[in-house]
Amino acid sequence: MKRVMVVGCPGAGKSTFSRRLGSVLNEEVYHLDKLFWLPGWVMREREEFIEMQKKVMNQESWVIDGNFGATLPVRLEKADTVIWLDPPREVCLYRILKRYVQNRNKTRPDMGEGCEEKLDFEFIKYVWNFHHDKRPKLKERLHKAAAHKHIHIVKSTIEAERFLENLKIIKQGSTL
Repeated sequence: MKRVMVVGCPGAGKSTFSRRLGSVLNEEVYHLDKLFWLPGWVMREREEFIEMQKKVMNQESWVIDGNFGATLPVRLEKADTVIWLDPPREVCLYRILKRYVQNRNKTRPDMGEGCEEKLDFEFIKYVWNFHHDKRPKLKERLHKAAAHKHIHIVKSTIEAERFLENLKIIKQGSTL
């Protein structure tokens, strides 16, 4: 696990899981939202965004979270491990609502500078429909990559905790 990408629906827990994973692996964590969004929710130019990702991907090791389906192949090509956080959509929706309440009028550490937390109907609809609209394509891409990558599907908070705990045990065993 030297080059790890974490994907999933908004609200699946990608950023939180990635920070914890980075801590266990002692690797730097990159958040795609932080790379993509310029102050005031202005989108970075696509080519510049791809180049920034390539810079990260060319490093020896990393943990990166986020979907951005149009640039997923850039990350998937270089990753050796993919962790797909795939909880039920009700969980994701609850988490984005909770995140909004907790971070209203603030910028989260995993978000681009100057992008205060916001929530609108379009984003709620996107999250609700993710499992139908985006999940099948993500599943197909990961299935195609499965022969060359380690892919872990994590469907709940309990599974995520177990994954991280098992990884800690493995890491401790390898340092003895």
